[in-house]
Amino acid sequence: MTLKTRIATLALLAAAATAAMAQPKVEGAWSRPTVQGQKAGGGFLRIESPTADRLVGGSSPVAGRVELHTMKMEGDVMRMREVDGIEVPAGQAVALQPGGLHLMLMDLKSPLKAGDRFPLTLKFEKAGEVPVQVEVRSAAPGGKAEAEGHGTHKH
Repeated sequence: MTLKTRIATLALLAAAATAAMAQPKVEGAWSRPTVQGQKAGGGFLRIESPTADRLVGGSSPVAGRVELHTMKMEGDVMRMREVDGIEVPAGQAVALQPGGLHLMLMDLKSPLKAGDRFPLTLKFEKAGEVPVQVEVRSAAPGGKAEAEGHGTHKH
């Protein structure tokens, strides 16, 4: 191997290592079960990236499209709106969770059933595509069940 080839190989390895270190870490990806005929579902997860990045979309074979959404109180009404991106500051966790930033799985191809898993590809401006597995469950990993649909509501 020539010196030129060795240098090129080392440069490629260094670039690959740098890209791997800059890859966002995605944890706890989950979605609630849906019922027959329900055309949309929510996706929730936690993202942390060593470098600043921006989540700009996603895709999954279980849905026609994946949208980024936020929920905010406007007066006495909770409104959900699509957003064009979600900032992921360097070294800080961003939670996509019920009642806040989240993914919407639109045009579901079939109901999401508790216990199932499905692939989801997140799309970032800098890191590109990041594949994750989503678990269908009634509550966030480590959270209480939402059997009656009350979420975090307390009586």
